[in-house]
Parts: sequence; structure tokens; C-alpha cells
Amino acid sequence: AKDYELRQYEAAKWVSTVIRGETQKEAMRQGFWKLFHYIQGKNEKEMKIDMTVPVTCLVKSGCTDFKISFFVPFEHQDCPPQPTDSSVFIEERKAAALFVRSFGGFASPEKYAEEADALARTLRNRGQPFHEDFFYTAGYDSPFKLFNRHNEVWYFKK
Repeated sequence: AKDYELRQYEAAKWVSTVIRGETQKEAMRQGFWKLFHYIQGKNEKEMKIDMTVPVTCLVKSGCTDFKISFFVPFEHQDCPPQPTDSSVFIEERKAAALFVRSFGGFASPEKYAEEADALARTLRNRGQPFHEDFFYTAGYDSPFKLFNRHNEVWYFKK
């Protein structure tokens, strides 16, 4: 469709952390740094791991817990080093079909919510069944990239 796409993702491992009781912006900041320390060697193998994109954030309706995640690079998918920070964990996400809406610019929690609402409206209007109680934000750019930024919101297809 013109304003969204349907993607099929394979099962994959992500390194994640849950930040509780903070604003989404503060949760993203705290979560990013916990995960960044993991890829910089705060893991059982003291191994540096390449930064990957996207950085995702699970947003649940009416909830102030946010799960921030980095994709584990392909070369570490089979056996990612275990985190040494007890609040960081490796999760395996199942294969899934996702509805994705892309947008540019610097994304704030408000902008992500606005784009998620627009995607949800479009999906409802087109009769596409999806899990409405949560969505993921996905950011692809360093904060230092000023132009041609790429952000997404994801809803899981039912």
C-alpha cells in the first residue's frame, strides 16, 4: 500500500532491557545506554559487537514499561554473548508479519504515537486485523545524522 507495507520477519535474537516507570523519552535514553554498554563489551565474553539498526521500543497502551532492543548481528545470532548486567537479556522474537509505516525527521514519542495512530486508522479502514494493544517504534539513525532520517512504527498482523 502507499502509506504502509507488510513485511515478513524471520525469527531472530535481540538484546533487550525493560525500563519501568519513566517517560518514553527517558526510557529510550536509559535503555540505549544499557544496551550500548553490552555491545561495548559488558558481556560474558567481554566482546565488542557491532551496533545494528533498528533500535526498537515496545510501547503498550496505558503502560509505563518500555522494552528497548538492539538487533543481534547475524554473525552472533546462533550464540550471542550473555549480558553481565542482570537487567539486560537476550530474547528470541518469533517470525512475524508486521505492518510498517515509515517517516522521516527526528522522532519524538509524540511523533511515534501520531504515526502509530495514523497506521492503526489506515489498517482499521482497510479491514486489516492487527494487535492494537501495542506497537514498536524503530529508529535507524544516529542522533548525529541530520538529514534523510528513517523511522518506523510496527504493528503485528493477527
